Amino acid sequence: MRKLFGTDGVRGKANLHPMTADMALRIGAAVGRYFRRENDNVHRVVIGKDTRLSGYMFENALTAGLTSTGMNVLLLGPVPTPAVGLMTRSMRADLGVMISASHNPAEDNGIKFFGPDGYKLSDEVELELEALIESGVELAQAHNIGRAKRIDDARFRYGERIKSSLPRGMRLDGLRVVIDCANGAAHRTAPEILWELGADVIPVGVSPDGKNINRGCGSTQPGVAAETVVAHGAHVGICLDGDADRVILIDETGTVADGDQLMALLASAWAADGRLTGGALVATVMSNLGLERFLQDRGIGLERTGVGDRYVVERMRQGGFNLGGEQSGHIVMSDYATTGDGLMAGLHFLAEMVRSGQKASELARQFEPVPQLLKNVRFEAGQVPLEAGSVQDAIARAEGQLNGQGRLLIRKSGTEPLIRVMAESEDPELLNRTVSDVVSAVEAATV
Repeated sequence: MRKLFGTDGVRGKANLHPMTADMALRIGAAVGRYFRRENDNVHRVVIGKDTRLSGYMFENALTAGLTSTGMNVLLLGPVPTPAVGLMTRSMRADLGVMISASHNPAEDNGIKFFGPDGYKLSDEVELELEALIESGVELAQAHNIGRAKRIDDARFRYGERIKSSLPRGMRLDGLRVVIDCANGAAHRTAPEILWELGADVIPVGVSPDGKNINRGCGSTQPGVAAETVVAHGAHVGICLDGDADRVILIDETGTVADGDQLMALLASAWAADGRLTGGALVATVMSNLGLERFLQDRGIGLERTGVGDRYVVERMRQGGFNLGGEQSGHIVMSDYATTGDGLMAGLHFLAEMVRSGQKASELARQFEPVPQLLKNVRFEAGQVPLEAGSVQDAIARAEGQLNGQGRLLIRKSGTEPLIRVMAESEDPELLNRTVSDVVSAVEAATV
């Protein structure tokens, strides 16, 4: 069992365990020692971050830990998470690090890692790293300590890469696009790329101050962007999260579309063009039953994984699939990227608008979702409510009631101290009753 790493790296509130400068120093030293190639005289690690105030602290602490084991650190500054995956591989680095808590509030922060191939680390590697962090590592001799320097063109390299994923000669002239950058890592990159492709750009959430990332904006709070789309008569809105690895779309009427709808559009389009390798889409257990039915009707398979885009990527790599993602908006196109890329996915939606001549509202509603209800229950450190007999009994009763009429999913969040209770059913009364019963049981077990 991993104690330090969650669904997506190490995450928590800044200056509280495990997200302290001291822990970041120890983590940096451990991963530096683990990924250092003893038969090579050059050892590189790239570090990117989002716009959180605590990013400065963790960037410095990680740099100290990494250089203490002989790693040379290349600092990318504020860049999207997928840019780190790309730059790790293109700069022939031994390791990539992203300092971000993604969609979480500004008070939180996290550390994500990419291996030399540009992909996130496996559970097995994270277990080995935890052991090194706990035991400590041998530091480099004084004459082998690493150096650190800034890389000024990281976001430009990334921008050229994702523009090249579009069909040759594709332009966005005539499209009025609202882009909500969540006051995060893509606040400069995303508007620049859209403008370079010819779009009329209306930016939202592009004034980070270190404390306003994801606040009232971005993919988890798209209300302002939706209002902006309608007020400016925009053709579409693209909402990113704090590190720009996920996307939520808004059509011209202000209606929000999630990752399931975008995956349905891309999967059907790619299948029609003969570009969907493996004949299937990879998605998590959270994706709507309506998506599954939509794909079945078109002869496209659906491979389900645990929650977390890295589990989606692992299954894609194992099965040779090139499209996957999450309902929350992580869209992985492995022909072009090693992890979820919100901006790239948004660009491919715009490309479908240009290619088909259809409105966003026509493309962003590929299927009718089965009604889905999700509720979260917060618990305190040391509590294990899912192990309570009363909770297990409530889950068993709910599953029995939904049998043949829906689906129930109970899981512990990998990024926050939450129990997530989700159910799907076309019977609204049954849906509400089963979720409420399980939530009540979990709440009682946390008292």
